[in-house]
Amino acid sequence: MFTGIIQSVGRIVRQEPRGGDVRLHVDTADLDLADVQLGDSIAVSGVCLTVVSLDAHGFGADVSNETLSLTTLGKHKAGDPVNLEKALRLADRLGGHLVSGHVDGVGKVVSVTPDGRSLRWTFEVPAALARYIASKGSICIDGTSLTVNEVAGNRFGVNLIPHTVEHTAFHARRAGDAVNIEVDVVARYVERLMGSGESSRIDENFLKQHGFA
Repeated sequence: MFTGIIQSVGRIVRQEPRGGDVRLHVDTADLDLADVQLGDSIAVSGVCLTVVSLDAHGFGADVSNETLSLTTLGKHKAGDPVNLEKALRLADRLGGHLVSGHVDGVGKVVSVTPDGRSLRWTFEVPAALARYIASKGSICIDGTSLTVNEVAGNRFGVNLIPHTVEHTAFHARRAGDAVNIEVDVVARYVERLMGSGESSRIDENFLKQHGFA
């Protein structure tokens, strides 16, 4: 699990074809890897990857064709900036929201406009994901935990303060760019409960336990 609080902006070093998929090499810049071991997880622009090699400058991770086709990792080239976050420890602060690192789909930057000292970003997502996005709810974009301002159809807006833009790969994003989207896991579970009828049984049990039924 992750928090969506970006710890460093690294860069893609190279994508090395291996046995039908790819080994991705990432320069982690100032991210401290002293406590990282082989087999640990690091989120790369929101995609949870397993560390399979370590060196003085970064790490390598194997990426399947499935992941390459369903995320933006397959579109990155050497030198592209990527958001990095090490896996959450139980003692860490949860500054953002719980993020799994399992990308739900690829969205697109529609526009970026000034809003005071901040920037208002509008994104477009596949219609199948739009129902999970709610005003004032949480969304994870390229691994960054953000709060949704408003939703209109399959588009939604967020505000990014200067600090967020400067300390994430958003500084290199432009209108038309693809981004990884992970919806709030709570929305997924609510839909599951509603679809199975479990929500009504939970409500009934809650009322009985509290003397209302």
